[in-house]
Amino acid sequence: MHRRRVLGLGAAAVAVAFLPRRALAASDPGAVLTTWYRLVLELVRHTATYSPPVASRAFAYLGVAAWEAVASDRGDTVSLAGQLAGLPPLPACDPGLTYNPAAILNATLSRAVAAFFGNTGPTGQRAMQAMARQMGKGLTGLPADVLARSEALGHAIADHIIAWSLTDGGAVVENMGFPMDYTLTDGPAHWVPTSLIRQQQTPLLPGWANNRPFAMPAGNSCALPPPPAYSEEVGSAFHAEAMEVYTTSARLTEDQKTIARFWSDDPMLSPTPPGHWVDIVLQISDRDGLDALRSADILARLGVAMADAFIGCWEAKFAHDLLRPVTYIHRVIDPNWEPLLITPPFPEYPSGHSTLSGAAATVLTASLGADFAFDDATHEADGLAARPFPSFWAAAQEAAISRLYGGIHFRAAVERGLDQGACIGAHAVRLRTLV
Repeated sequence: MHRRRVLGLGAAAVAVAFLPRRALAASDPGAVLTTWYRLVLELVRHTATYSPPVASRAFAYLGVAAWEAVASDRGDTVSLAGQLAGLPPLPACDPGLTYNPAAILNATLSRAVAAFFGNTGPTGQRAMQAMARQMGKGLTGLPADVLARSEALGHAIADHIIAWSLTDGGAVVENMGFPMDYTLTDGPAHWVPTSLIRQQQTPLLPGWANNRPFAMPAGNSCALPPPPAYSEEVGSAFHAEAMEVYTTSARLTEDQKTIARFWSDDPMLSPTPPGHWVDIVLQISDRDGLDALRSADILARLGVAMADAFIGCWEAKFAHDLLRPVTYIHRVIDPNWEPLLITPPFPEYPSGHSTLSGAAATVLTASLGADFAFDDATHEADGLAARPFPSFWAAAQEAAISRLYGGIHFRAAVERGLDQGACIGAHAVRLRTLV
């Protein structure tokens, strides 16, 4: 099914479209987890305020909620409460009573998804409601008291996570993240708007770095050195980086163009860059039959790392406030040049794709291995063939260089963004989840 058309279906059809690939049963929380996440990827694609930073935040909270739900009735797991900033102890099972893991998880995710996508459109709202009904049908064979008790705990876990999320500084996104008033920094080195769209005459989410991080201590915990000093002099390091973007764009191979488009992950046309990495995990979970505990652990760490990556990246972007290649090249090299991809509306250094991908690769390598090969079919339904990778770092490096191929980042932003992501991801790797 073509993913861009899924939310154009009736609500009941949407629920059927995302039924688990392995049969949903009261004993299969893994199917509950991946089914809800597939719907979330579509909701991200179809919710206007879900720019990549906003999407990363939702994936973090959903991942933590899912982990706490999966871990709630086990004795061999560790809660993330006390490890993540500001997260107090969560509701727990009564050890003398019986619960159902799938019912707990389904109740948690149905309530959490509805909360984090409360501003999606009417079709998305109906899709969430239909999904909750459809998923609930797989649990109707449980004893009534067990089902009621499990759902009550799941709802309590979700409510706890939702309340925690409201205190992080990122809960309210006005005007799709573009401030109504913003003063540009003077000087030729600094960011200026690159779009004619009126809303994008100010940068996206300039205060995002002030949000509370999850696992890293502060927004500047993985700070970067400054980019090459701005210069319009031929032979300077900065001019050389701009010339690399300019000359590369003139001789792009077909594969390089495909790479740029494969990783572009534009809002409203894709699940966004963080959703792309989540999709990779779901594909691996299906291929390798990962159980709920393993999948939830990976998705929680990945969500936390990606959310922290955008906080750290945005801190650096607005600290350095560097202009985009299109601005410099038009001014200094060629006024008629245009990049392959549309330049995003915020400062250049470092590359968000690089920081995000470095964080994701760090988490996934720690979770699944350094030489873990996989095929990425995230955009197969959009007409882009699956791409094979020998490791998560190989995928991250391709995602990073795709932004130079696309003409929207200089090399320093690409390479140092990967370094920043590795630093940020390491904080999520250190989280304890098992006794």
